[in-house]
Amino acid sequence: MQTARELRASGATPLVEMKDISIAFGGIKAVDSVSVDLYPGEVVGLLGHNGAGKSTLIKVLSGAYQKDEGEIFIDGKKVEIENPRDARANNIETIYQTLALADNLDAASNLFLGREMVTPMGLVNDAAMEAECRKIMGRLNPNFQKFNEPVSALSGGQRQSVAIARAVYFNARILIMDEPTAALGPHETQMVADLIQQLKAQGIGIFLIDHDVHSVMELCDRASVMKNGKLVGTVDIADVTDDDLLSMIILGKNPNEAE
Repeated sequence: MQTARELRASGATPLVEMKDISIAFGGIKAVDSVSVDLYPGEVVGLLGHNGAGKSTLIKVLSGAYQKDEGEIFIDGKKVEIENPRDARANNIETIYQTLALADNLDAASNLFLGREMVTPMGLVNDAAMEAECRKIMGRLNPNFQKFNEPVSALSGGQRQSVAIARAVYFNARILIMDEPTAALGPHETQMVADLIQQLKAQGIGIFLIDHDVHSVMELCDRASVMKNGKLVGTVDIADVTDDDLLSMIILGKNPNEAE
């Protein structure tokens, strides 16, 4: 499979293209004519201070907010995303920092929450759901064993893998991850990094919202930096340093632009 960089170089159609997106709240533009794109098997980091507009931009893609201006294309086809249902219909899934898991339920029940498998009699089919859960966790996180415990008993990295498994099981092609390694220790962070590599290998595209430059340098292929609602620029991680990214975030200066 071609890498995302090769796909971009060959002029392939992006998996997602957000063009000239604007959204205002109370007359103030939270996002001002921003364009970003994402290719299959790529992780694009969205960086910026709180209030930079990165979360607002991505909430337009997830259907949480409606854009005022601009266009969204999936596989080159223009789509309208007016609510989370529209996003899901376009195989876009969001994994929020809170993970939106039901603490009292086990991994399988969380995987199928709201979309339970049932027997011919119409009863919830716990055995079938656990079997499917074991199958997908075996693919994503082979070390996961706590199938019969409530997710409240799981570590942060294990909870993250349940949330990711849920998105992938229901055919997500575009994943939005909100600070996936925040508050995780080094081992757990590595677990999430491994999960992201697996998702990339399956051709899933990921928008990763973060404010930690080091996370973005380690996990992402490209980074799009926003400041005051505008796009400072999008850079290839391989071509920049931590300091370049910090300069983009703090000074709003794109290293690719001549002095």
